[in-house]
Amino acid sequence: MLKIPGYEDGPLAQGSAYLDDPLFWPVHLGSCLRGEDAQRAAFGADWDAAMQLYRVLSSEREWPVFSVPLSSGHTIHVVYRNIEGDRGVDYLIHDPAWSAAEILAVDDGHFMGPGMAWPELLSAARQPATEGVDDADARLLLLFPTLGDAGLPDDAAAATITAALTALTLIEEPAEVANTLLENQGQWAPAHWRQADGIYINDGGHSYRNPSNAFALPEEHLREISKALNGGQATAH
Repeated sequence: MLKIPGYEDGPLAQGSAYLDDPLFWPVHLGSCLRGEDAQRAAFGADWDAAMQLYRVLSSEREWPVFSVPLSSGHTIHVVYRNIEGDRGVDYLIHDPAWSAAEILAVDDGHFMGPGMAWPELLSAARQPATEGVDDADARLLLLFPTLGDAGLPDDAAAATITAALTALTLIEEPAEVANTLLENQGQWAPAHWRQADGIYINDGGHSYRNPSNAFALPEEHLREISKALNGGQATAH
């Protein structure tokens, strides 16, 4: 059985087989597709099939995990936490030197985040990998729900997300869905990001990467995470 240090809650299993299903992506991005119009644009006539896939992904018997290795040696694990009455998706980051993985973001009814700024999402998606999820478009959409950035480059961001949706889904109007995703981003309000003492931080009230929050990650891990997500350096926004 798959193991993530410090994360011992359930029966973890590799979920990579789901990535080839075009319906996986709108299901995974569901919390960012708010409202009937957004749902209709993303799922179209495939709503029933998508709900069946969601039930499979949410089975208590098996918790799908998608691993995104970074060049730094850290790995982001996307875990479908299938606890009855407390389902959600946990975004964890781990380094082999750490005793336990840290939480970047939580996508559920008691959401925590954001976990990434837009430049970090792009960087993490485009870093080369020889194992885990290695396709840049898949990495981008898989990690998208961690995003919360008030400083998006609107046209470039929309084009990037549209291209990924076009490559991986059967959505008829990918540009429309891309704009909806970027308008909503994660469940939290878009945060303002900045660099402080080499650490990329934000002002989000629910973010583990805001040092002002009592539950923020330790400073040394915030520094490591900043460098890992930014491809080796914590660059200014």
